[in-house]
Amino acid sequence: MLRHTLEELQVSGLEKIQQAATRDELERARVELLGRKGSLAQISKQLPSLPPEERAQVGYLLNTLKETLERAYQERKAQLEELELRQRLEREWVDLTLPAAGPRPGSLHPITQVQQELEDLFISMGFTVLSGPEVETEYNNFDALNIPPEHPARDMQDTFWVEGGFLLRTHTSPVQIRGMQQLGLPLRMVAPGRVFRNEEVDAAHEHTFYQLEGMMIDRDVSVAHLIYFMKTMLSAIYHQEVTIRLRPGYFPFVEPGFELDVRCLICGGRGCPVCKYVGWSEQLGCGLVHPNVLRMSGIDPDEWNGFAFGLGLTRLAMMRYGIDDIRWLQSGDLRFLQQF
Repeated sequence: MLRHTLEELQVSGLEKIQQAATRDELERARVELLGRKGSLAQISKQLPSLPPEERAQVGYLLNTLKETLERAYQERKAQLEELELRQRLEREWVDLTLPAAGPRPGSLHPITQVQQELEDLFISMGFTVLSGPEVETEYNNFDALNIPPEHPARDMQDTFWVEGGFLLRTHTSPVQIRGMQQLGLPLRMVAPGRVFRNEEVDAAHEHTFYQLEGMMIDRDVSVAHLIYFMKTMLSAIYHQEVTIRLRPGYFPFVEPGFELDVRCLICGGRGCPVCKYVGWSEQLGCGLVHPNVLRMSGIDPDEWNGFAFGLGLTRLAMMRYGIDDIRWLQSGDLRFLQQF
């Protein structure tokens, strides 16, 4: 009885192996025939119940069949591997005698695109674009901006400090100080650039990101001027009407100070990781320049006043292009960057 079963299994087993069209199909056939719970294993379990004479004969046939099927499996596996190699070579074949296709077109990083649009916008409104060093003095980064020594921003948990009293700038506001000291009054300036903070990295926070600071100093500047420029800027950068809200906010270098939020353009206000599931995304801090900041730069606050703002270029790019994780922007992944 078992002899007949083994003969049938040899015929059907060899047929399954030869008909396997892929390595996955071949592996399934191997498991079905030669696996620990396969057909041969099930037959071998019946050997102890056979008479001694028949047990020896069936055992011999079983081992012979196993060797036959294993040999057929290895041969078919080699055939399929050779076939796959030929197909791959045909797909990847390149005629080296043909002229080169030329350089692949590149594209600007999404943050760069947003930055350049904002620069063009503010230049059209009479602002000057300034830049400053990324390694700053403690004075320009804190003291001149009315940030006292006991302020928590000076703690090492928030700021990357280097030797000699220098630090990696935590905002681009120090360029405002340089602008007031170098350009004189009246002043309209913006300062885009890279900044650094000792942040725990997640979907909405990075230790290295990009900001744009702006300042306007003249006579009789009010909050109305601030609101006008902020609305003009946001409408231009998002290419659509946005819903905003102003909240009182504390910033040492402005008084009064405001937080300007935009209803999240990624989730429409329903809540997502970028807006921390509150439906609003903080866009920028702004306010009227604090008199102490003007005095530190030699400007009489009784004669001159102005507004200042700072926004995250990184966050603007995320909102504009629907990017739900800030870590993509500095991943260097060309598959991601080529979308823009």
